Amino acid sequence: MEINEKKIAERQVAYINYKGSYEEVPVLMGEVVGFIMAKGLQIMGPPFGVYFNSPQEVPVEELQYEIAMPFAGEAEEEGRVKIKTTPEQLVLSTVYKGPYSECGMAIGALAEYAYKNGYEIVGPPLETYISDPNETPESELVTEMCFPVMKK
Repeated sequence: MEINEKKIAERQVAYINYKGSYEEVPVLMGEVVGFIMAKGLQIMGPPFGVYFNSPQEVPVEELQYEIAMPFAGEAEEEGRVKIKTTPEQLVLSTVYKGPYSECGMAIGALAEYAYKNGYEIVGPPLETYISDPNETPESELVTEMCFPVMKK
């Protein structure tokens, strides 16, 4: 597994902060994309998730995460869809190919790499969904996994 250090540029995102099962991710993603399309905004990259806890730490109904998509243009928040600008971030990144349910090993590898190579993890993991799960077999899904870091 190849791991790289890179910067994610500051970006404006539409997002939904959600508490509950990961089974809602496709619904939330559809809602965010629908908002961007309805407002005539320009999509500036693939959707991503920020995961504040995990099923190993809390019950499913307590899972806390955001589903977001970068965009360009002007829009007002509406309903559950909020807007914010995320700051530039230094991250450790790896690309994982396979089912979303098995992404945990990539996150573990990133955390181990950070620990062994003098990085401090300074934020929750991000998963950028490169493949469209509606058009890609589960075994072929491509996801970029990142941890925000700083050098110790």
